[in-house]
Amino acid sequence: MTADEKEDAVTDESRTAVPRQSAAGRLVALVRNTWRGLTSMRTALVLLFLLAIAAIPGALLPQRSLNAGKVDEYIANRPTLGPWMDRLELFDVFGSFWFTAIYVLLFVSLIGCITPRCWEHFQALRTKPVAAPRRLSRLPHHSETVVAATPDEVVTGALSRLRGWKTVTRSGDDLRGGRPGEITVSAEKGYLREAGNLVFHLSLVGLLAAIAIGKLFGYEGQVIVIADGGPGVCTTSPAAFDSFRAGLEEDGLGLTPVCVKVKDFTADYLENGQAEMFTSNVEYQAGDDLATNTWRETQLRVNHPLRVAGDRVYLQGHGYAPTFTVTFPNGETRTETLQWRPDDATTFLSSGAMRFDPPGGLYPDETERRKNQIGIEGLFAPTALFHGELLTSSFPALSDPAVAIDVYKGDTGLDTGNPQSIFSLSKELVNQGRMVKEARVNLYPGESTTLSDGTVVRFDGATDFVNLQVSHDPAQTWVLVFAVTMLGGLLVSLLVKRRRVWVRVYPAPAGQDADTVSDTLVEEPRRTVVELGGLARTDQAGWGDEFDRLAERLLEDLGRPTDTPHSRD
Repeated sequence: MTADEKEDAVTDESRTAVPRQSAAGRLVALVRNTWRGLTSMRTALVLLFLLAIAAIPGALLPQRSLNAGKVDEYIANRPTLGPWMDRLELFDVFGSFWFTAIYVLLFVSLIGCITPRCWEHFQALRTKPVAAPRRLSRLPHHSETVVAATPDEVVTGALSRLRGWKTVTRSGDDLRGGRPGEITVSAEKGYLREAGNLVFHLSLVGLLAAIAIGKLFGYEGQVIVIADGGPGVCTTSPAAFDSFRAGLEEDGLGLTPVCVKVKDFTADYLENGQAEMFTSNVEYQAGDDLATNTWRETQLRVNHPLRVAGDRVYLQGHGYAPTFTVTFPNGETRTETLQWRPDDATTFLSSGAMRFDPPGGLYPDETERRKNQIGIEGLFAPTALFHGELLTSSFPALSDPAVAIDVYKGDTGLDTGNPQSIFSLSKELVNQGRMVKEARVNLYPGESTTLSDGTVVRFDGATDFVNLQVSHDPAQTWVLVFAVTMLGGLLVSLLVKRRRVWVRVYPAPAGQDADTVSDTLVEEPRRTVVELGGLARTDQAGWGDEFDRLAERLLEDLGRPTDTPHSRD
């Protein structure tokens, strides 16, 4: 056999000697490597960054959970792009599959990253400080001198100065290659830094979990209540709200019953019409008060909600509700107070509509009754300012109210069962001629207009309405707890420094100072070499000064050194 043939044979044998990894082994390796990559801190930071980016569409695009009508309008205006955006769930960002996937992966990454670190920190707390390096002079902070004291006295003084540090003393057989009579003290401090870091990350996980639980089992509803001490509202079902948004696991059947009556409302304005403060006196019932029909009084202000039965009742805004009285030809009257929508946030010029059904018996024929319904649509100004016949408002306070209205007669659509806006009449019914405009007038409180059949429409004035928001979040207390602990952990991790100090003492050689210490020792009574070394395991800012102070205090306890100390930072 030639040399080349022998080399080929050896190569083939070596190849066959290495067993090929099985499919199961490759799968295990793939899972292990994927898990390691997912639970790394770098991956957690990337996922946190992706979560922030993923939330941007939810802030820029209309969301179906907040305003479904606006989403439909957005899609209708973009017939090509809109449906694709809807398929990608860009109008339901926070409930989309991709946002949920990022959220879940972030949870898994943080938990998988923090758990091993917690165990490592626990092990570090149980581990003794490391032995002193052979050459302390190579450390960033070093000091060496000779003092008139025995090694035991020096060690005793060092331990008293290192109270609060984790220390361990080594001598004799514990030291490898040490000088005769040498004693070392290893001290370490700053374990709270890593503990604060872990508390911060654990609190972050808890905060994300609490927010998720709140979104799953919480709900939020908004309702408009007239501020006249009327019946108010009781939040016993979603139907009690004007708008209601429930969590994914909330079906609306177990709402906390809270009843609220709004007695009055006061708004404070600056000279330029900007709102300064909203205040509302309310009465409420909750819990046992519902059974005994006991009403309690409180005051709502902006950012000062009513907290009762685990819910929060916020005062979000206000507006005006005009009151109209319609007197039909037979002398019977109908009075209604209804909120109108503020179109101008500065002057509170508002628009709205009302519908009045004739009293029963006035028109026996159903068709005739519908033809004599009254519809009112127009503008309301809390402080009226007329430009000719055009009405506007000069100030948001209710000081000189007036309305500019169109009065219609005909079928207002009350009996159709079709949904209609409470702020406007149906343009379709007007265009079809089923409602006919009877009058266009400007009215102050107490003024009226008479229609062709003798029906009188009178403007009686206006009162305030308030917009209340009822929020239920079962995890809100935990959100606060985790937010506070997260901030505390962050402060501890930033302020506490992890540092180590070593003290080496041994009898000084006869006739030599600390700079000329040799390995041949001739002991003299009460002359000891003291060598200190310091190392900051994290940021060294300020650690040099602390090390110098520690060395000075140790020498103060031992008296004046017999030789000038030598230090290096």
